[in-house]
Amino acid sequence: MVPAALLAIISGALGYAVAQQAALSPAALAYTPLSSPCPANLTLVRSAGGRPATLSHQELTYVTGRQHKVLPDAWESYLSSVEHSAGVQHISLPRYLKTILGGHGQLPTLGIATSGGGMRAAIFGAAILDTLDARNTTSGALGTGGLLQAASYLAGLSGGSFLVTSLVQANFPTIPSLIFGPDSNPGGNTFGGWLSEIGLESVSSNTTIQDDFVEVLIAEVAGKRAAGFPVTFTDVWSRALARHFTNGTTLDNFFATNVTHGAGLTWSGIANLSTFQNHGMPFPIIVTNTLSKFENNSKVIPGNDVPLTNPIYEFNVFEIGSFDPMLASFVPTSLLGSQNGTCVTNFDQVSLVTASSSNLWNEFNTSAAALAASSIGPLIAAINETFPQSGIRLDSAAIPNPFMGIAPNTFLDSNQSVITFVDGGEDGETIPIQPMLVKARRVDIVIAIDAAADTEDNFTNGSSLISTQQRAALFPGVYSFPPVPSSPDVFAAHNLTKRTTFFGCNTAPEAPLVAYFANGGPPLGQTPLTNLSTFTDTFTPPQIQAIMNQVFDIATQGIPINEVEKDPEFPVCLACAIVDRARARAGERRTGVCETCLARYCFS
Repeated sequence: MVPAALLAIISGALGYAVAQQAALSPAALAYTPLSSPCPANLTLVRSAGGRPATLSHQELTYVTGRQHKVLPDAWESYLSSVEHSAGVQHISLPRYLKTILGGHGQLPTLGIATSGGGMRAAIFGAAILDTLDARNTTSGALGTGGLLQAASYLAGLSGGSFLVTSLVQANFPTIPSLIFGPDSNPGGNTFGGWLSEIGLESVSSNTTIQDDFVEVLIAEVAGKRAAGFPVTFTDVWSRALARHFTNGTTLDNFFATNVTHGAGLTWSGIANLSTFQNHGMPFPIIVTNTLSKFENNSKVIPGNDVPLTNPIYEFNVFEIGSFDPMLASFVPTSLLGSQNGTCVTNFDQVSLVTASSSNLWNEFNTSAAALAASSIGPLIAAINETFPQSGIRLDSAAIPNPFMGIAPNTFLDSNQSVITFVDGGEDGETIPIQPMLVKARRVDIVIAIDAAADTEDNFTNGSSLISTQQRAALFPGVYSFPPVPSSPDVFAAHNLTKRTTFFGCNTAPEAPLVAYFANGGPPLGQTPLTNLSTFTDTFTPPQIQAIMNQVFDIATQGIPINEVEKDPEFPVCLACAIVDRARARAGERRTGVCETCLARYCFS
């Protein structure tokens, strides 16, 4: 619900000039932020500083409510799935595993983090979530279904943000319904699927249709610029993404200009959805990176664009900000865009949050000539001509800085009026594990889904985990991360990306255990389908289904027997990893199948 203190802000903002509105399309009107003076008693910025950092009251209330109202049944259902799966009928499960998952001890806190990598990563991550979804009867019978329902947190960045954003704003439908659309969609007001037959960037090979479409997208952000806010390529990108990942667009109305195409849907508005109000979804988080003119470029990992020392920001339903010690501050998501006594609503558009997390186009901007010659060069030129602006990077997201004056000795952008957001993986951390390392969240285990294109053939090589390890080491008093190999060569030598691997089994419990599901190669000797380019953005439904079928095998093969047969014990091995931190807290030692499983699947 919208806090009562904000109702006056919204009411005042609705007085936006009628003459200006009349010239704008429905989408442009719905995308325009609304401004009014802040209430005198409003404290915009919340300090999250301290060790451990503090969570918002709203997040604590949601997660605690989910722990009490939903998770006991969810974990018990997952336990039943494991116990009755065909591959473990002959296995005696350790007593502590059944005690913990049966609700007779402290339940595990599970986070799921799904990586960037464009549509390839979105599809790969979706297939993993489907493998963990109790609503998938195949997953339930195998013994992996139910973990999605039992998770406390779900984070995405870049391509993973396509997945997480579309899933939560659509009220948490099944994964097939999310991707392919529901069987019926009267009026097009509900989610119509990803519409993957149409590209994200290029919608037609017909130049006239493509040019007309780009003009429509630019027109949809005109109201935002008229209201005095910076407009960049990310705004136009957000309106393109909205056709695929927000409610309100179908194949029939994709090019229509008389509908909003998800404009006006906000991240803070997710709190009003029935599944969220019933605590029926994991707490969702989107991660993004920043560029700053004051950044320390000596901390850039070769091949990346953002230093590890730059703040990592997260968007959640209630707040946007950073837990990193150099800032450790948040503002209400519903007031994103506010600063200097002016309160703004309607800025936190669902599509803009997704676009801010997935905007890697600044990587083309190595020089003015390179940017002009790139695929977005003409669009940047059109934005520059249509909306002249000074001092704004047009290749990135430009967000009015609500943290001006905060931590001037440590926060890079303390004296900047605008924060520049870019793709969440540009520091090398393509898996959004960072939110799971916040100690106040007490995450026991992270299911880390990695679909980055690290190799020449577009498979992953473990680089994201290495980057996260390096960054956590920069802030040892704030974040703890389990040891992982320091080189992709070690990942390759031990096949750690080609089968599920557990990291942190024998380390201090303040760091979460990581269950690593990677797109490291085809499963069980199959021809690879999952290693398309990050810039491949058009897929037919049969192609997606074939990829999802292969990812299901990747996610469930475990350590293949003779390289052609799934490990029948893998579902129970995964359950052993899920409860391992809770087992340690209970003072139990590993026994039986859990002892042998973790000896096989844990990297030491």
